[in-house]
Amino acid sequence: MNLGSFDLNLLRVLDALLREESTTKAGQRIGLSQPAVSAALGRLRAALNDPLFVRVGQRLEPTDYARALALPLGDLLDRVEHVLAGPPVFDPAVSTDRFKISGSDFFAEMLMPQLAERLAREAPRMRMQLVDLVPDNYLGKLETYDVDLALIPRPAHLPAWTEWRPLFNSSFAMIARRGHPALADLAEAAAVPMDVFCALGHILFSPEGNLSAMGDAALAKVGRKRQVVMTMPVFYGVCSAVAESDHVALIPQQMAYKIARKLDLTVHAPPMPMPLPLIGMVWHRRASASAPHRWLRDRIADLMEPLNAGEPPLPTAG
Repeated sequence: MNLGSFDLNLLRVLDALLREESTTKAGQRIGLSQPAVSAALGRLRAALNDPLFVRVGQRLEPTDYARALALPLGDLLDRVEHVLAGPPVFDPAVSTDRFKISGSDFFAEMLMPQLAERLAREAPRMRMQLVDLVPDNYLGKLETYDVDLALIPRPAHLPAWTEWRPLFNSSFAMIARRGHPALADLAEAAAVPMDVFCALGHILFSPEGNLSAMGDAALAKVGRKRQVVMTMPVFYGVCSAVAESDHVALIPQQMAYKIARKLDLTVHAPPMPMPLPLIGMVWHRRASASAPHRWLRDRIADLMEPLNAGEPPLPTAG
């Protein structure tokens, strides 16, 4: 038999006939008229090359071949019904799902510790992996199942197959080591004078090793330039280098205040107006209705929402 040309709906009819041994009762069982069941039986006989049933009084008695099909056919249809019944009820307490999240090490500091604590309480068997964000290929990683979720600044354009959820706005602050000679008279959180800012050596966060970024674009708008003396692919490395040198860096304000307490840094406002990037998460639409994926998105949103409040706002530059 050519399965490609076989109408699989006929299997429901055959199963009903085997259970009821009557075209009328079989039709009632599956919602078909008696003539429709009789027509389907004719097609089954032709396709399977067997009479399948012989009439004995008011009853249709299965042939030996049809009787041999009864148990495996019923089992097959039960399994198909189970497969198509919809996703199982999600219980985080017993979930063994694994997720890969791509993002900068900002999230290693600002998200993952809190997420680890939440998982320990609510989903102890779930596995979470934070992997490096590949700036030019994060969408490709989502499309090829290599990453389940990317945490990024909102891009100008996203493909139609993605979904986006905003999380928090991220302003910038300048960090320096406590006791920096060029900043000795500057109060904590005060704006750095433009000439001082541009004269200092800057360490730039750049996974690609670029020598300019958002801060340089903001300076260019007011006709100034800074000195980028080093780039690093991770924020914590930038902060550590600042803590042990007279160089400074622009980093997200929320992280600046948290790291400052650990590394004894001072936090200041940059001297020029800076854009306020919106950070959010992006994922493939195929996962939008997934209960485990939705659960994870909601947990991340809960943990990231406080960053919108952040520390007391730095003075507005300019």
